Amino acid sequence: MSSARVDRKGPEDGVTYVMYHGTTSANARLILASGFRQSSGGMLGPGVYLSRDLDKASRYPIDHPEDDRVVIRVRVNVGKVKAIDRQNHPLQKTWHDHGYDTAWVPPNCGMVKSGLEENCVWDPKRITIIDTIKPKPVQGAGGSAWGYR
Repeated sequence: MSSARVDRKGPEDGVTYVMYHGTTSANARLILASGFRQSSGGMLGPGVYLSRDLDKASRYPIDHPEDDRVVIRVRVNVGKVKAIDRQNHPLQKTWHDHGYDTAWVPPNCGMVKSGLEENCVWDPKRITIIDTIKPKPVQGAGGSAWGYR
């Protein structure tokens, strides 16, 4: 069992964490060659979508063959963190405009179907790639792919 799943406490301001990003093998090659780029949108607006929970990242991209999924393991200095703990949160897509570097969706708060945590990091320069790993086998891979690429 992943320790991040048990730990309902969010990332603390200014701390560096190991996180995971699930993607296709082709996208992984591009990311490894030129780094992460901010998405144009998503559930939390623009940014790089990551999770401290390997189970979460292993599900992405949803509806993509499991044998072509790759998880990129990264180190992230989260900077100033804002918890977005419900749909239609007033800062759901504007957290960065209010001085936050990372938005964190707590597990089981109703924002994502899987009930697993999610983070959106505004500035890709906060992310250092460690390596790539195989995704964990996914059981019952329900979940929401909003903005997570």
